[in-house]
Amino acid sequence: MSLLDWLVLGGTLLFIVGYGTWRTRRAGRTLDAYLLGSRQANWWGIGLSIVATQASAITFLSTPGQAYDDGMRFIQFYFGLPLAMVLIAAVAVPIYQRLRVFTAYEYLETRFDRRTRTLAALLFLVQRGLSNGLSLYAPALVLSAILGWNVSLTVWLIGGLMISYTVAGGTRAVAVTQQWQVAVIFTGMVVAGYLLVHYLPAGVGFTEAVQVAGFHGKMNLIDFHFDPKDRYNFWTGMTGGLFLALSYFGTDQSQVQRYLSGESITESRLGLLFNGLVKVPMQFGILLIGVLLFVFYQFNQPPLTFNIPVREQIAKNPQYARGLHELEQRQAITFAAKRDATTELVRALQTENAELIGAAQAYLQTTEAAAQGLRAATKDFLKKAAPTAEAKDTDYVFLTFVLQYLPRGLVGLLIAVVLSAAMSSAAAGLNALASTTIIDLYRPSRPHLSELHCVRASRWATIGWGVLGIGFALFAARLENLIQAVNILGSIFYGTILGIFVVAFFMKSIGSWAVLRAAIITQLLIFLLFFTTDVAYLWYNIIGCALVMGIALALQQLRPQPVPQSA
Repeated sequence: MSLLDWLVLGGTLLFIVGYGTWRTRRAGRTLDAYLLGSRQANWWGIGLSIVATQASAITFLSTPGQAYDDGMRFIQFYFGLPLAMVLIAAVAVPIYQRLRVFTAYEYLETRFDRRTRTLAALLFLVQRGLSNGLSLYAPALVLSAILGWNVSLTVWLIGGLMISYTVAGGTRAVAVTQQWQVAVIFTGMVVAGYLLVHYLPAGVGFTEAVQVAGFHGKMNLIDFHFDPKDRYNFWTGMTGGLFLALSYFGTDQSQVQRYLSGESITESRLGLLFNGLVKVPMQFGILLIGVLLFVFYQFNQPPLTFNIPVREQIAKNPQYARGLHELEQRQAITFAAKRDATTELVRALQTENAELIGAAQAYLQTTEAAAQGLRAATKDFLKKAAPTAEAKDTDYVFLTFVLQYLPRGLVGLLIAVVLSAAMSSAAAGLNALASTTIIDLYRPSRPHLSELHCVRASRWATIGWGVLGIGFALFAARLENLIQAVNILGSIFYGTILGIFVVAFFMKSIGSWAVLRAAIITQLLIFLLFFTTDVAYLWYNIIGCALVMGIALALQQLRPQPVPQSA
């Protein structure tokens, strides 16, 4: 990166962190102020905070690569989200606001007992604690590979900045910084999308790019084919995706805490509905950037692998350098033919002549078959030459384009997008981990503690969880874990937690004895399902929720228990 890029990157991050810390320097004298910002947030602030919390760095590293490799069908993952926002706004928000709770799990004690509350809190802490570590590891891994940064130092950079302003200002600091982080994220992605179209050859505009992408099957927005092993189709999105969104936004404290800070039920509801309206178009735009990247590399030769450091490592190895050189020569020949075929297809499409279009498509199919053969040979070669390297390189596609084609200054801006997304998501998770630790585990057994003591304890809990997250990220880096594990990790736990809340909200005849045991049995069964089957992870959310409900109902019938009148 150039000096200008470093100035843009450093200036952007320091401004966001410094401004958030300064704006909230007097916050946090009471638990209500520190954990919920004195419940004064308006709807647009809540909405932006929810968007920023969900949009981690993984979103901006992996999602364009997902579309580059697999097309637009990942958008179906979010089809159930708007409906989930409506259901949560209608059912959960009024209950949480009426009880004036600090965490979602406080409600479970009023409905069941402290043991059920503690179990749900512990499930959240395990899941979110690990996810926060992966959220730090993902951008650190990719940035270190692309920029040559040290992984450990990158993790400490992101984690240290995040801990500093979260400890200083609590929830309000997270919300204030997230508003600027969202602004940086949207600006960066709009700029990247514009430049991708601008850099296409003369005569190839946005319309032609979409047509080329469609020929290659990248505009596959909706798939109605039902397959329980398929992660991304209409049915998994509207069922598994719906239940995942209900779990995440309705029971995960990192999201619940965003709208608990609303000054009224109306503001909290509008914030959730804002997210429901914005999230799908936002993901569509990010996926579209991935599709445009694919089209861009139909006219501009891509590297043999987007994981450039792996390529350089192989090039220095005498045993494999010659094989690498031969593959790159073969790629140059194959790409030239494919570029000519793609150009011919664009010209044919512009004439609207069916005969010319058919001939161009046949020519492109021939060159595409040769390219697929080359990709298969390259994959086998890389597996042999660098067996410890990550097999899938699509997570590196977007940053490779940024570093190789964007002008100076904009490179720093796009790196700031990735780091901002990493901090915004992880900071909200860190804030929620501290809240749950103090409110649900620490304070209940110490009812006479002062507000000031609890605020101090929350700050120490924030530091503790932050350091643990950094430690897990470094541990994950050593094990070379997969970046996208965070989505699977959430689904393993979310179904059980959602099931507890569904029973609490809608099955008033079931008491704490039944639901507690049902939750424990269900979580064990979900682990068994994960390790012994290949069912797509989105279905875990439905299965887990249904199991808790069914087992709790059966246990209640076998051993009827009185339900508290306050429930």
